[in-house]
Amino acid sequence: MLIRYPKRRIRFVALLLLVFLQGCFRVRFGAPSLPPVRDIGPVATETQDQLPDALPTVLVPSPTLIPTETLPTATLLPKVTITAVKGNLFIRRGPDMAYNPIGVLYKDTSAEAVARDVLSAWAQIVMPNSKNTGWVSVQTNYSSVQGDLKSLPEFTITDWPNAAYLRNCTHHEMYIQPGEIRLPSYLEYPENEMTFYPGIYTIYDLDLPNLPEVMKVDIREGSDIEIKIDGAGEKRKCP
Repeated sequence: MLIRYPKRRIRFVALLLLVFLQGCFRVRFGAPSLPPVRDIGPVATETQDQLPDALPTVLVPSPTLIPTETLPTATLLPKVTITAVKGNLFIRRGPDMAYNPIGVLYKDTSAEAVARDVLSAWAQIVMPNSKNTGWVSVQTNYSSVQGDLKSLPEFTITDWPNAAYLRNCTHHEMYIQPGEIRLPSYLEYPENEMTFYPGIYTIYDLDLPNLPEVMKVDIREGSDIEIKIDGAGEKRKCP
């Protein structure tokens, strides 16, 4: 037999069923619940007062200036020059005629003087077209000095010249140029031997007419030369 329910009751039952189903769905699917809401205080903002104290000032020492070394000022020597006049000048390795010639200062040629000997009779010059130095006499008429020679530094000699000798072994007296020197024969020993300055000499036989030439010699430091023949061609030996 069919039982009929009133419509109002059916609607009430349906509503209950719907509420029941919603609760089941929430439990089944584990829907997360929202956390409880709480009050959030104001966020602090960094202010100037909260900044760390200023860093201490570091004093960097100024660099110490190192005094610049003062170099000694080179002493400028006065300009002194030597000029060869009237003829040529021998340039020697030392301040004396006893030293070997090492060059020539030709007529009308000048050279700078850089030193002098103690007596100011010789000047050390820079040889023309060279860095070498040599000595010229300033006591001869063949040299002319421009400037104050005594203002130049003195040169101290440490290397002395070696003596050179010329010996006459013949029985004739000899006449030697330049210098107009008479050299006695061997018969007047020991006067037949003399020291000579380095240079080139011509020897003549003084005992024969017209002074015939016997020989030419180039005397250098340490030379020991013998005249063994006279103007007549007679030969002798020195014992």
